[in-house]
Amino acid sequence: MAMINYVTEIRFGADSAAELAQVCQTLGFKKPLFITDKGVVAAGLIERILAVNDLPHFHVFDGTPSNPTEAAAREGVASFHEAGCDGIIAVGGGSSIDLAKAVAVSARHPGPLRQFALIEGGLARITAATVPVVAIPTTAGTGSEVGRGAIIILDDGRKVGIISPYVIPKVALCDPTLTVGLPPGLTAATGMDAVAHCIETFLAPSFNPPAEGIALDGLRRAWKNIETAFHEPSDIEARTNMMSASLQGALAFQKGLGCVHSLSHSLGGIDPRLHHGTLNAVLLPAVVRFNRAAETVVRDEKIDRLAQAMGLPAHASVEDAIQDMSRRLRLPAGLGAMGVTADLTPRIVTGALADHSHKTNPREASADDYARLVEAAM
Repeated sequence: MAMINYVTEIRFGADSAAELAQVCQTLGFKKPLFITDKGVVAAGLIERILAVNDLPHFHVFDGTPSNPTEAAAREGVASFHEAGCDGIIAVGGGSSIDLAKAVAVSARHPGPLRQFALIEGGLARITAATVPVVAIPTTAGTGSEVGRGAIIILDDGRKVGIISPYVIPKVALCDPTLTVGLPPGLTAATGMDAVAHCIETFLAPSFNPPAEGIALDGLRRAWKNIETAFHEPSDIEARTNMMSASLQGALAFQKGLGCVHSLSHSLGGIDPRLHHGTLNAVLLPAVVRFNRAAETVVRDEKIDRLAQAMGLPAHASVEDAIQDMSRRLRLPAGLGAMGVTADLTPRIVTGALADHSHKTNPREASADDYARLVEAAM
């Protein structure tokens, strides 16, 4: 049986963040907790949102690390309770939104966060008691504003998924003007994250034609606009299309992801300094090449359909095109350039095999397959 489900209310467009007060009133928030990071605060984005919204009572927690952790979630829960908050507003990239989801779960469910990880049977433990979340993305990459999961590094070093329909934000305010100040390097890395999401969800073998259509259109938008957003950061049309591509990739998450993400999750747990979107960009060509032989990929001519969405000429290599795009966006040429060394391969492989994304790759990957993928991405 296929599960096809779209539930998030999305308010999309320039200045949609000005509707936050109305959304809070509808959801019954009397004192929301803003979960964000110090960079977003320093950029003045919280002040900008508050300037166009009448929110008399709120509290700000800006302790989101670059990769959200179980420790940061505990701090967020303490802030939520100490300030007497009743709702959560996540403002930032995927890290802030994912942390907000983890806080939303832990604030209403006793016990350590690890028990809510999907690989620990956490899906059945997360209930409707979860604190409602409103998401306002300030990057265009993860799509966490419409996703049903949060990726968190646990105290034991594992990078896991907290996945449940109850963590999906109630409302996503997708305002592309909030991404205009994003530095070019982050525009590139988060944009290629969106590309990876669209490609991996499309290739995943589960039956979900609506999600595949959404993913292909998201890929088309991202591929056409990422360089413009990189070189001309004030181009609102490009920023709009990148934000759309980001949320479209995440809307298709219900199909599952694959080896790109099982590897990047493993690497992120080993070294939290590694940027998730950059890892995905570096790993994507090798995984697409590996997945060419998958039965569903061959049967449905999926690589050819990717090439069409990307506007590539006949017989052009999707893998080469991805590598060329990363080079033009000045992203690292391989894992080695990111500081990853070959001696880490056994740990990377072990983590990838245990990751939830491993199970939804279109072609089953063995430990040896993962080792070869790591070597190819070096």
